[in-house]
Amino acid sequence: MAKITPCLWFDNQAEEAAKFYTSLFPNSRVDKVVRAAADNPSTPAGAVLTVEYTLDGSPFVGLNGGPDFKFNEAVSFVIDCTDQAEVDRYWDALVQGGGEHSVCGWLRDQFGVSWQVVPRQLNEMLESDDRPAAARAMEAMLKMEKIDVEKLREAYEGVPA
Repeated sequence: MAKITPCLWFDNQAEEAAKFYTSLFPNSRVDKVVRAAADNPSTPAGAVLTVEYTLDGSPFVGLNGGPDFKFNEAVSFVIDCTDQAEVDRYWDALVQGGGEHSVCGWLRDQFGVSWQVVPRQLNEMLESDDRPAAARAMEAMLKMEKIDVEKLREAYEGVPA
């Protein structure tokens, strides 16, 4: 196990979430499913207690901890996308099955986990030394749900809308 591994607390969908996430990202797999050896406050004996999985090379653990804690936007996972096609693919996949769109490239998936689907071009524009262009890109991004790379580029370059 890695020195630091994110552990996501699910009510009882840890295995379902792990299978879903590993189907979306390259270099991903479910590594281990651990079943409860005995009844405990959140899981009956024999039911899935934890799932260890790898997402694009990074380790994660899903815990079926029960209904006490819910996900919120205080923790999110950022997906570095190379282009609009990748933004679209991850965005569409993560909102399927009951996910929700948010703003500025954020969404919540069907399990309640928050994601930021971010094209690399956005960071490049926002980090630019051309501060007026960076400000135009920021203003454009603030009006979006899913990030649109072409509209960002137009704003950055000062192309009238």
